[in-house]
Amino acid sequence: MTKFLLAVHVLAAIVAIGPVTVAASMFPPAARRALAAPDDVRASETVRLLHRICQVYAAVGIAVPVFGFATAGAMGVTGDAWLIVSMVLTVLAAGVLLVLVLPRQEVLVEGRGARETTVRLAMFTGVFNLLWATVTILMIIRPGSTTGA
Repeated sequence: MTKFLLAVHVLAAIVAIGPVTVAASMFPPAARRALAAPDDVRASETVRLLHRICQVYAAVGIAVPVFGFATAGAMGVTGDAWLIVSMVLTVLAAGVLLVLVLPRQEVLVEGRGARETTVRLAMFTGVFNLLWATVTILMIIRPGSTTGA
């Protein structure tokens, strides 16, 4: 059962978190292009599409910590420091996405933002991506690993 849970956890991370990080990273430059050319329908459609990808995959991303916690329970590592740090960073990443990234994207999709909004959004997106990268690294090199890596 542990291998199944781990496989689903890793697949969920790849399928859900990957698209959010890529689409969120693409959003600020796309929004700047749309702001620079307000009559460019394609530019505004791109911004809407990237925002929708972030919203949908953020919702799907709930599966990552759910299956991660189930996997940790099956492995008996829920009290390990590396996992607790990973859980805290995951909560922080989710908070950054839900409180700082998605609302600013929404402002820009609605056409109410300015270039300054895209700059802050790019910074928050970078923080979000850095948090997920850190969690990924912890999952790979976790202290006390028995993989021998």
